[in-house]
Amino acid sequence: MTLEETMRELERLGTEQTRKTYLRHGAPQPLSGVNFGPLTALKKRIGTDAALARALWASGHTEARLLATMVVDAPAMPWKELDAWAKGLDWHTLTDVFVTNVVLRSPHAAKALTWTKSRSEWVGRAGWQSLAALLTKTAVLAEEDLLPWVKRIEAELPGAKNRVREAMNTALIAVGATGGAVQTAALATAKRLGRVEVDHGDTACETPDATQYIQKIQARKKAKARA
Repeated sequence: MTLEETMRELERLGTEQTRKTYLRHGAPQPLSGVNFGPLTALKKRIGTDAALARALWASGHTEARLLATMVVDAPAMPWKELDAWAKGLDWHTLTDVFVTNVVLRSPHAAKALTWTKSRSEWVGRAGWQSLAALLTKTAVLAEEDLLPWVKRIEAELPGAKNRVREAMNTALIAVGATGGAVQTAALATAKRLGRVEVDHGDTACETPDATQYIQKIQARKKAKARA
């Protein structure tokens, strides 16, 4: 499909209800209101198309960018391009989809952790979400000492930007799921930080309580060990 054909299809698939939902969740305009079901179906029709993905990303259109993360040839993206896409992120859902669809499929995934040092809310979020995703969905960080990450989260989370705090909280839970001494350290940090406050806008979304989540993980592991 060409860019023009794809944009027309996105406009056709959009609904006002989904458009309003996206706007409540902070999606920037322009947007058409296409939810993830039709986007996934459209992705299957397109397959992998790196050139189209770049054009969709450059359009600045909300659903076009979501679709771009689905059809891009992520394993072939050079670091410079991956980094440029990260710097173009503009809302939390796109950031998370970018991490799942692009970063985790990239040979440069571990390098994405450098984004945790960014002052940009969305680049910083991408970095911390990458840490959480790499820990829960891959073995990339299996041999890494995770205690420095726990210390950084405790020191930096209180002063971090809104959606970065949310991602750091997610990362703390992911670190706490690894077990051993680092789990103990993550739980202690979660207790000291308390429940992390995140402004989710006009939505019913809530931020997970890291202490409760890590304790549940501990309980499940103990139960499994006794079984």
